[in-house]
Amino acid sequence: MQNFTYEQPATIDKAVGTVVGSGGRFIAGGTTLVDLMKLGVEQPPTLVDVTALPLDQVEVLPNGGLLIGAMVRNSDLANHPEVLKSYPVLSQALLSGASPQLRNMATTGGNLLQRTRCPYFRDLTSGACNKREPGSGCAAMEGHHRTMAILGTSEHCIATHPSDMCVAMTALEAVIHAQGVKGERTIAIGDFYKLPGVTPNIENVLEPGELITHVELPPAIGTGQVYLKLRDRAAYEFALASAAVIAHVENGHIRGVRVAMGGVGTRPWRSHEAEKALTGKLANAANFQAAAEAALKGAKPHLENAFKVELAKRCVTRALKTATA
Repeated sequence: MQNFTYEQPATIDKAVGTVVGSGGRFIAGGTTLVDLMKLGVEQPPTLVDVTALPLDQVEVLPNGGLLIGAMVRNSDLANHPEVLKSYPVLSQALLSGASPQLRNMATTGGNLLQRTRCPYFRDLTSGACNKREPGSGCAAMEGHHRTMAILGTSEHCIATHPSDMCVAMTALEAVIHAQGVKGERTIAIGDFYKLPGVTPNIENVLEPGELITHVELPPAIGTGQVYLKLRDRAAYEFALASAAVIAHVENGHIRGVRVAMGGVGTRPWRSHEAEKALTGKLANAANFQAAAEAALKGAKPHLENAFKVELAKRCVTRALKTATA
């Protein structure tokens, strides 16, 4: 790794100011950033350690929602009693990711900012990458792209968003709290991630030096929640397709539903099309299939990842069946 300056400010304001003044990066668990620094993809001049900041608690809010500190470890969040009780889809998603060792280090805020595992992004010698070097091209288009995205892509990037947690957070309609030089603000997770468009290097709406401090979950809804992940092996593997479903069923009819997908989009993918196809309908196989068709209608696969279209449909239908059983 390159040489860098290390700082550990005592307050959020000082942490923000240090990053803005140095052009550095925040570091918490380091499970993504350290790897990218070793690979030469990230080369921040300063690392600002936020592990000492008071952001490691989970709080039940008066309205029944949950406030999660950005420094809460993935393993702690997955096993928190209130998450297990009211947000099982989030626990399932967290426990399906990475390995126990990584979950013990990875943080909620860091997971939200997890970067793609596209090999062309991570390997400086493998080929062009617009996400790593804007304007250079996208080698994945004509290269190895079996694991790449089929939704939300552009002619400049087909890299897949890697997080499991963020798919569940999207279905739960999480709200991200951030603090920067302009003060505090909240961002709906549906507005947080940017599509690649012509600027795939800009992945979210955070401003320079802005720090995620908390994630807020609204009061839990739905009688059934499930996260289903399909992958090449049972552990330590990213999704080829995944689905987070939250459903409320009364008398056999779906009164409310949320559907989010992972492994197939350039960002955690909320399918309002699938939700519209299901709301008010009977919870049966025919309607689940119709919803899955609607969810993948806009898919733009390439040669190697065309199988993901059918795989994602099957993932969504199975998740719907499980959540509404």
